[in-house]
Amino acid sequence: MLRARPDPLDVLKTTAFVVEHARAVKIHGDAIERAADALAEKQVTPPAWNYEYHFHDGTPRTVNYLFLLDALNFCFWGQPRWQIEYQGKTLDGYWALAAALKRAVEQKPEIADAEFLASISPQQLQEILQGRGEIPLFAERWRNVRELGVTLRNLWEGEAARLVECANHDAARLAQMIAENFSSFNDIAVYEREVRFFKRAQILVTDLWGAFRGQDWGEFENINALTAFADYKLPQILRAWGVLRYSPALARKVDRKIQLAAGSAEEIEIRAATLWAVEFLRQALAARGRDLWSTQVDWILWEASQAKFAGIKPYHRVRTIYY
Repeated sequence: MLRARPDPLDVLKTTAFVVEHARAVKIHGDAIERAADALAEKQVTPPAWNYEYHFHDGTPRTVNYLFLLDALNFCFWGQPRWQIEYQGKTLDGYWALAAALKRAVEQKPEIADAEFLASISPQQLQEILQGRGEIPLFAERWRNVRELGVTLRNLWEGEAARLVECANHDAARLAQMIAENFSSFNDIAVYEREVRFFKRAQILVTDLWGAFRGQDWGEFENINALTAFADYKLPQILRAWGVLRYSPALARKVDRKIQLAAGSAEEIEIRAATLWAVEFLRQALAARGRDLWSTQVDWILWEASQAKFAGIKPYHRVRTIYY
């Protein structure tokens, strides 16, 4: 029986059932110990917040920007890759999104206003995200932005900061409120029973903490209650390290870049195992004197996953708005 630390969002609790009954994905404890040894020896620390590619002016506009960013923060894979040019650099994936929105808000601050987002046209969103190639799931992104704007306008007087303040510095409560108020953040699956992930809701709370350095709208008393963010890059690096192992059938699909169905048992097992692998890694690091939050371990792994190294196998592919 997997035992979870305080888990106010029930993410670890509900994913534990998946891990205990999974057929296609297994977690290997020996590999976790080796990974913890390596990370502890290198004294790896979580990356600092990147202000080069993220908009930040220290006002409620930054909070709106982060809500907009994470409403769009999913599914960047595809060929050709969507890319933008920013300050002489070619960016893709998440960094391209962050920088494209930063540039847009700096040029036209009203782009972060709820009133604008509530009525944004597809053409206007295309202009904001203009680059080489097309960002995947564009129609879904446009709907997410409209929902964000309408909800902020109707319930929070247009300011996401008001929603954040209503959580009273409770990270888990804020993540729950985000998932409840915005359907695109309500990341729940079914694996015989309900399974909670809340990937983008939790990462939004963590982004607030990072951007505001734990102050103002980023001040939370219990951010250590959040879990890792179950996406497609973390399981890739965990598999490369031997922490996650796939069944032969699943490994063939992933390695051949065959799409998995959103909400399928295989996808849910990958995501659930990822969360628990990070939790076990967090515990192993704590035993070695490195007391980190799950979200910080996630950031370390995500940054490691961005490096190109020989022999790494593909990440699993699912067309979804949740990651």
